[in-house]
Amino acid sequence: MRSVDETAVSVRFWGVRGSIPTAGNEVIATGGNTACVEVRCGPHILLFDAGTGLRKAGLALAEEGVRTFNIILSHWHYDHVIGLPFFAPLFDPLAHCALWSGHSSGTATTEEMVGKLLSPPFFPAGPAMFRARTAYHDFKAGDVIRPFEAVTIKTAELDHPGGVIGYRVEFNGRAVSYLTDTGTRSDAANAAALRLADQADMVIYDCMYTDEEAREWPGFGHSTWKQGAALCKRAGARKLAMFHHAPERDDAHLNKLEEAARNSFAGAFAAREGMRLDL
Repeated sequence: MRSVDETAVSVRFWGVRGSIPTAGNEVIATGGNTACVEVRCGPHILLFDAGTGLRKAGLALAEEGVRTFNIILSHWHYDHVIGLPFFAPLFDPLAHCALWSGHSSGTATTEEMVGKLLSPPFFPAGPAMFRARTAYHDFKAGDVIRPFEAVTIKTAELDHPGGVIGYRVEFNGRAVSYLTDTGTRSDAANAAALRLADQADMVIYDCMYTDEEAREWPGFGHSTWKQGAALCKRAGARKLAMFHHAPERDDAHLNKLEEAARNSFAGAFAAREGMRLDL
């Protein structure tokens, strides 16, 4: 395992696409896996969402010697959870994997939702196949969760069909906000996003749509880089990671959107698969 700075915070992007994985030469620079983001707080590792990017994350972190994992889900749409049965540490009897969700609070537990996801006819085996010590944690939007004593995670309900949870990770004076799959049509959700983004070192924000696409698909629970930049300006955030790229967004188009976003907010950049940033 590589040497650990006990006070450092870093972010690594394992999957940055939205809706469905994408392949092809035109998306190689950006990457085609769906949502999975590692936030490392000193020795502690958090994985936000379990899209197809989770597979590569599991292989790399296991190779590094990591044996303790916390997977924190924004919601249960396929592109955010389909990587779970392909996460190698879940099959390691020496690993400890905790799964957290608040999206289904009051209707189903995290454990029940994993059982529904991994069941015939859609998947041939259930969570009983896991060999790791697996824990399931439920919370409600608005709760503060602490997977580790030194790490605080604030939560809030955002704007997405069926609901979605946004997060703010705080550690050693740093803050990272994970705000994916959210629109801007709810005043309550907008206020919640602003609270989670307040003075954050990085805001990872759903920038799936262009302005034209947002007008074409109102109410689908996604945003634009302009809305992300406006949020970061209001919040006094340092960086905006444009995230949850549309499956049809090729590298050339994304580069143009990134340039436009930087002209509006200097801290903006397009999240790309494999990118790692120290805060």
